[in-house]
Amino acid sequence: MFGKILIANRGEIACRVMRTARKLDVRTVAVYSDADARALHVEMADEAVHIGASPVGESYLRGDKIIATALATGAEAIHPGYGFLSENPDFVDHVTAARLVFIGPSAASIRAMGLKDAAKRLMEKAGVPVVPGYHGEAQEIVLLASKAREIGYPVLIKARAGGGGKGMRRVDHPDDFSEALSSARREAKAAFGDDRVLVEKYVDKPRHIEVQVFGDNFGNAVHLFERDCSAQRRHQKVIEEAPAPGMTPELREAMTEAAVKAAQAIGYSGAGTIEFIVDASQGLKPDRFWFMEMNTRLQVEHPVTEMVTGVDLVEWQLRVASGEKLPKAQDEIALAGHAFEARLYAEDAAKGFLPATGTLHHLEFPDAAPEGAEMRIETGVRAGDAISPFYDPMIAKLVVHGKDRDAALAALSAALARTEVAGSTVNTAFLAALAADADFAAGDVDTGLIGRHQEALTILPAPSDEAIAAAALAATDAGAPGTAGDPWSALAGYAHYHTLSRRTRLRYGEENILARISARPDGRFQVALEAPHDAINSHDLRNLPRTARWPGHVTVFEGAVGHTFAVPDPLSRADEAGAASGSLRAPMPGLVKLVRAAAGDTVSKGQPLLILEAMKMEHTIAAPHDGVIAEIATEGAQVSDGTVLVRFAEDGQG
Repeated sequence: MFGKILIANRGEIACRVMRTARKLDVRTVAVYSDADARALHVEMADEAVHIGASPVGESYLRGDKIIATALATGAEAIHPGYGFLSENPDFVDHVTAARLVFIGPSAASIRAMGLKDAAKRLMEKAGVPVVPGYHGEAQEIVLLASKAREIGYPVLIKARAGGGGKGMRRVDHPDDFSEALSSARREAKAAFGDDRVLVEKYVDKPRHIEVQVFGDNFGNAVHLFERDCSAQRRHQKVIEEAPAPGMTPELREAMTEAAVKAAQAIGYSGAGTIEFIVDASQGLKPDRFWFMEMNTRLQVEHPVTEMVTGVDLVEWQLRVASGEKLPKAQDEIALAGHAFEARLYAEDAAKGFLPATGTLHHLEFPDAAPEGAEMRIETGVRAGDAISPFYDPMIAKLVVHGKDRDAALAALSAALARTEVAGSTVNTAFLAALAADADFAAGDVDTGLIGRHQEALTILPAPSDEAIAAAALAATDAGAPGTAGDPWSALAGYAHYHTLSRRTRLRYGEENILARISARPDGRFQVALEAPHDAINSHDLRNLPRTARWPGHVTVFEGAVGHTFAVPDPLSRADEAGAASGSLRAPMPGLVKLVRAAAGDTVSKGQPLLILEAMKMEHTIAAPHDGVIAEIATEGAQVSDGTVLVRFAEDGQG
């Protein structure tokens, strides 16, 4: 076994690898950028080395700096995690040339599977079923459009490099093909440096089912059963589970056999995932699945496989890379129970899952799983950390295990209901709504489920009067010196034997709320709300919803929903009219990739005005109302959160 390894990654996966390394008495070296100087993975490592500025191209993608750091610190091997350099064969070549061990597959295996088109041609030769489509080298738009017509609409345009849903577009009609192709190419170029694509048949009721495989350097290869990753938004996974609901013995046998065959075809060593698309329109059948791609690395969702097999996949990675054989043979690997993983992101589900930034002023996870279940929280952040625009906005992965799917799903719902985040917009409520969705709960999942139910899944319930009362009580103390740890200490000045009251103003979305709080002789507080709430309630502090105060705000938690109220500064004299609808601001830091309108243009509500590239994804900025453009940002402009992108002429405001 290695004595010391370097982890060429950040966040929760770096922390995850460190936990197993510590269990095996392997010392760890972390690398970090400017933005991550105080990150959790830096704190957890035995050593930590600064490698560059915050942008990934100046830090986590600098393979030369990472290798130099490994050599300087005496590390024997490099674990890539996932993302960044994990599937870069040139980096693997440089690692081995430096006489270091890459904890993962060979450069040849990565190259064989790294480009989706070449991988599919290879799998066809190996006898693995492949999705009907065009996987050729020629990229002329006329040819691609012709192939799309031959395949038959709807089709899926996919970047041949990378993953994570980037560079992927569904096209339902020939008239939309050109625009979708241009958009997919731009996004693929930005994310992977390669704008070439393939075109495939879009399956009507597709299930995304993948098989975890593992190989060693002695020719052995096994599978660790399947995971279902069909719950996706924007082609990115949201909730994963193992085993796949509704899986039949016949399909499992066919799929796992094909997965092992795929791994053996390239002499694979290490952890890998064979991803299949399954046509579930007539149930799960062994002749209705096709190879999509292979991820030659550890997957984000690997914990669900660990939960149902009892295998530590990172430990297997370290053992195999250090020269050991696979710890178990195929007949020694068995399924037990059911597991779910929910990805907790800083994002606004109601606004098309727009990534969010912010400081995690309050972050609290459940202490334990419900009786009879298991739970683990995979995270790389703590309360007080910032969600940076430079990296993926994942906050944590909530992983649960139960005796069966119903028990595991109940444990997941309970975990989400007890997860509290304040300081950034998060998707906790969306995850809880998805877990409670009737189709999802029944196991009737496919990749279009979230899209079909998106409105119902992303709508937030209005705060109850109890929540507003809790926010008003917490806000009476907002900003008071010396009370940061006690939301109620500022109320100590109330007289319990004669009536005193305090007025508190709150803002929830566009609504202004006025609450009057008065103390009662019995130790409770009476909160009177102005219309339209028009409620007068007496509250016992012990029974109010949970709250978190942070600068200028109070967040109240009702189940998995976090209602955030702004607490206006009573001394502020800001002109609110100046913040009205006369301008359109950047929702996050990013690059103005494309501008589709000009000053003087008359535009209508919903019309796309420009495309903002942020976190390697394209976001269309549309007109919020009819109007005339007075000013608009220029292409190529780098903008920060809140920067004015479009200013409307006064007579054009809606």
